[in-house]
Amino acid sequence: MLVLIKSLSGHNAVAYVPQGPEFAPEEEKHGLFLEALSASIVEGLNSRLAFIRYDLPWKSPYAEDMAEKGWWDYPEPRIQEMRMNFGTRHCNLRKAPVNMMVTHSAIVDIGGSPEQIFARMKPKTRYNIRLAARKGVCVRSASVRQLPAFYALHRETARRNKFLACELDHLMALFAARGGESPAPEVALLMATHGRDVLAGAIIAISRKGAVFLHGASANVKRDHMGPYALHWAAIQYARSCQCRTYDMGAVSPGRDPAHRFFGLYRFKSGFGGRIVHRSGTWDFPLDEEAYTDFRNSETLQSG
Repeated sequence: MLVLIKSLSGHNAVAYVPQGPEFAPEEEKHGLFLEALSASIVEGLNSRLAFIRYDLPWKSPYAEDMAEKGWWDYPEPRIQEMRMNFGTRHCNLRKAPVNMMVTHSAIVDIGGSPEQIFARMKPKTRYNIRLAARKGVCVRSASVRQLPAFYALHRETARRNKFLACELDHLMALFAARGGESPAPEVALLMATHGRDVLAGAIIAISRKGAVFLHGASANVKRDHMGPYALHWAAIQYARSCQCRTYDMGAVSPGRDPAHRFFGLYRFKSGFGGRIVHRSGTWDFPLDEEAYTDFRNSETLQSG
């Protein structure tokens, strides 16, 4: 479990646990586990913490209900907090006003042979992957020196799809482990090209069992060449070469909801034959109530 410390205004700090803890107890003990874990974090750190923030990768307790009823919204935060805090001593876990990481994502099982993985995809996706190959789209692993080119494409994609682009410094930090021209083995930059044109790019993180699509980009040019299809098919094969069992394609709408802003991503990514996973989202454990309230109010205003 990774714990990052970030300073806040004044003398306070926040302890941030991205995508963790990785392993969870049974659902009815989630709150008890986080309460005990928070006490351990406080004991092990010298920082004056205002709160601890967890980006829980755990399956949401509401996932089955949402799938069964076709109801794609989580209950209001107060209801979620009652369920999470059941059995805890202090009822101190709060649902964060914003989810820092993806709560609904498409997970592709990449076990078996490439032929078996390909067969599990939808016909249109298989067709577009073959079309990209016929048109001569090439996907290759790129060095850190090509991050600025990826970043320019990432910004272009953000403007087109109306989301906030990451900072270049953030992307560079992902590859800083080795400090050389080649990325560290745990992070890969893939680029789909046709001639001199970059059609799409992806930053992929590799863990012990799974690969995660962290950041992506696609160009406005040659969209009929199906660069993103070729890119993700290559990413799946790269993940298999690293002995991964799953490939997390990232954000989608929680289901077939054309009104959802990620519905286009749902249609594209579901074609690769994966399943939609609904996670628990971001949770806070306040330690300094006044400092936490100030931060939460500021965060709520910025997100609104």
